[in-house]
Amino acid sequence: MEILRKSFHESLSVVSEAIDSASFLAIDAEFSGLNVKWGVQNSFDTPQERYLKLKEGSKDFIIIQFGLCTFAWDNKLELFIAKPFNFYIFPKVWNRQCPDVRFLCQSSSIDFLTEHNFDFNKLFYEGISYLRPHDEQKLRDHFISRNTQDSFTSTSLTSPDSTSEANRGSSQKALKIVPPEHRDFVERACESIQEMLKDPEGKITQVPPCNGYLRKLIYQTAKQRFKAGIHMEAAMNENKERFIVITKVNEDEKKKLEDEKQAKEDELIENAVGFSQVVKMISQSGKVMVGHNMFLDLIHTIDQFLCPLPEYLEDFKGTISAVFPKLVDTKVMANTQPFRDLIPSSVLADLAKHVSNKPFQKAAVKFDEKFSRYGESDEKPHEAAYDAYITGLSFISMANYLGSFQEPPRVNVSPDSSLVAPFLNKIFVMRMEDIPYLNLAGPDLSPSRDHVFYLTFPSEWKQGDILDLFNDFGFVYISWINSTSAFVSLARRENAHQVLDKLDFEGESYTIVSYAEHTKQLEAMYGESIEYKRETPLKRRREMEMSAYKTSSPLEVQANKSKESPSSELEDGEIVDDEESPEPAKKKMKKDDRVFEEPEEW
Repeated sequence: MEILRKSFHESLSVVSEAIDSASFLAIDAEFSGLNVKWGVQNSFDTPQERYLKLKEGSKDFIIIQFGLCTFAWDNKLELFIAKPFNFYIFPKVWNRQCPDVRFLCQSSSIDFLTEHNFDFNKLFYEGISYLRPHDEQKLRDHFISRNTQDSFTSTSLTSPDSTSEANRGSSQKALKIVPPEHRDFVERACESIQEMLKDPEGKITQVPPCNGYLRKLIYQTAKQRFKAGIHMEAAMNENKERFIVITKVNEDEKKKLEDEKQAKEDELIENAVGFSQVVKMISQSGKVMVGHNMFLDLIHTIDQFLCPLPEYLEDFKGTISAVFPKLVDTKVMANTQPFRDLIPSSVLADLAKHVSNKPFQKAAVKFDEKFSRYGESDEKPHEAAYDAYITGLSFISMANYLGSFQEPPRVNVSPDSSLVAPFLNKIFVMRMEDIPYLNLAGPDLSPSRDHVFYLTFPSEWKQGDILDLFNDFGFVYISWINSTSAFVSLARRENAHQVLDKLDFEGESYTIVSYAEHTKQLEAMYGESIEYKRETPLKRRREMEMSAYKTSSPLEVQANKSKESPSSELEDGEIVDDEESPEPAKKKMKKDDRVFEEPEEW
């Protein structure tokens, strides 16, 4: 189901019902761009460094299409009923209190989406708005303040024909705040109102077009001079000029007009909040949410619809745990046992094809009768809802494969099953040498990097110069940082203790330190440690003004090693920066199987 701005309001109840009845949810997002060159991603980044690079490198881009597919188990049919929703997302400015969002477009990403039939007319003309909770509250506060201070009708009612000294004094007081140069204009406006009130046939009058300051003076003065019997509101003529319309009303008419005004304000707020309502529904459901290579999806979803991203990874984990407590990344599943030897490519489209054939069982799924956009042969790759749909299919097939190892075999494995628990809250990380995923529910893997060295050298050096320098220590892998520095890791780790003794000499054109020493130097330089006490999920949720709910801890299980190097494939139009990261002449060394094990204690 494609949902645009004009159909969003009426479709919201359908989305809500689908989420409420779902067994699990699958998501995907398309972006206006993927990255800027803010800190080239390196194979030996720490988790904090990688998070910061993704945060800073992607902050100027936005989600422009969001896919949600709900999967509800039908006991009678013994299959899942799928309901895919495709949302175009665009930050329309509904009034001056809404953020006027500036964002970048990356030409390669736009070209990629165009090749896959992305409709940019729908994006810009019919994209659904959004507001963070903080911006929503600011908008609500604006209307409350305006209605309190500059309301068009007063709740303090006295006769409009009152000629008491007190009333005349009030009028004079109002005039004192009007600058002399504007008094004639304001007085003529009030005289026009007075004439309308005295005329039994008079029903409406208006003030000639004027600026906002003059309109404010007229509102304030008229409120004090005419305590009841009128309703005032701003209007706009065909020349886009604003003026004031004054209507004679009784109490019932006034109440009706005020209710209509309130309804318009509520409608504007709802339109402005827009898609953020869907994100809130997903969050409050507390259900398993499945994605594929979903790190960027999560970063953008939090930043765009909920709250600014924190500086520290541990705080980001706290936010995620509060908002989306049950996450599964199918790319993590595909790259760990028992799947990694059965799936030659974990790119989403390839994965979906692999797991629909033996030894896997094709997922038992049918579309709800009202959701006919995607048929058996009607593939729409890189349309967000379609990608969310095939992500869900892949998850079902892999989860059911886990059930085949049980005694007796389990045909249909629940998303909340203990068999799925080892994969909960593990998010795949691209191109990291020895940390294939982030653990959002606990400490990250902390592999030894005693065999890794930080090397600086003249800009004239090439790969061959580095290989010659380390020739005595066997095969090495070079992870370039820039043209004058790189990380060098040894295949034969037992030789690591010899490197500094043989290569660390003063007067050389290069410098070399251990990875641990380099990390200490960075911490000293920036005055902060990578380790940082995180805020609790409950605190983060309260800050975002969302109701808290308990999160489940992952089971104490061991995840096997990554099947392949994180840099071995591209995903969703991703671009590798080859300019500053030349491909090594030799292939990477085989990784130690134990590198990817979970800590014994979480």
